[in-house]
Amino acid sequence: MATGAHTVIHTCGRVSAGETVLIIADYTTVEMARPLASAARAAGAETMVAVMDPRREDGAEPPPPVAAAMREADVFVAPVSRSITHTGSVKAAVDNGSRGLMLTQFVPDMLAGGGIEADFPSLAPVARDIARRMEAGEELRVSSPGGTDLTMDISGRPGNALVCMVEPGQFSPVPNVEANVSPVEGSASGELVADASVPYAGIGVLRDPISCRVREGFITCIEGKSQAQQLRDALSAMDDPQVYNVAEVGIGLNPHCRLRGLMLEDEGVYGTVHIGIGTNITLGGCVQAACHYDLIMFAPTVTVDGSDILRGGETVTH
Repeated sequence: MATGAHTVIHTCGRVSAGETVLIIADYTTVEMARPLASAARAAGAETMVAVMDPRREDGAEPPPPVAAAMREADVFVAPVSRSITHTGSVKAAVDNGSRGLMLTQFVPDMLAGGGIEADFPSLAPVARDIARRMEAGEELRVSSPGGTDLTMDISGRPGNALVCMVEPGQFSPVPNVEANVSPVEGSASGELVADASVPYAGIGVLRDPISCRVREGFITCIEGKSQAQQLRDALSAMDDPQVYNVAEVGIGLNPHCRLRGLMLEDEGVYGTVHIGIGTNITLGGCVQAACHYDLIMFAPTVTVDGSDILRGGETVTH
């Protein structure tokens, strides 16, 4: 775990002596905070650990004192059981110049191996190139052998490269290297079929596909077996129509990530695409919902303005 913690603090966070580092854990992830805090102290940083109650849902805001500390820290690292990535608190912190590293659902062996072993500097140019191509585009289409066929307007939307290395004013999940874009609200239409994973609400790696009908930017119908019912129940319980908003198309680019039902490993698996639903304010949109969930599919093709950037799960260069 010490090796992975060193990577998070030095390679991902680029922590320098004299900086302030805030480790945010909850009562189920305190074990993860200790090696990260040790690595930050060894780097010469003023290190603090905040322990909060687990959030009730992925995408729920942290408590106000934690949010305030995030805004003031040079670097905040969040090994938490429920995601706080797509929250107003993270957006406010990075807007204030903080650097954020999101370690949602991390378990000890994720610091010992898997996606954390990637050569992040060498993967970063690929992610940034794909993000640039998304940002320059107007129409995006995602299709897959599993049945996805989804089109959307991405005009004027930023392409985001999450490369597990952050500068002031940036956040990144770790270890899922990805490039993503948030479609214009109301523009997505077609069919979405997740056949890899939905690492939220206890669903995890999929035994059977989950099929979703998308109309005017929202999921209008979810079909499938027991895991589809879990997803329907989880979203319905939030009593917020915005949770069905199609918020993101993200391309996983980390060849070391493994599909295992854990959010930040699954979403980074090379050769997958995840469709995010719910909140998109941290990605360039304007929707704040009660959650942000990702639905992941195998071997997709992603086309921007008629040109493939991903074909059958393989990146396509110019």
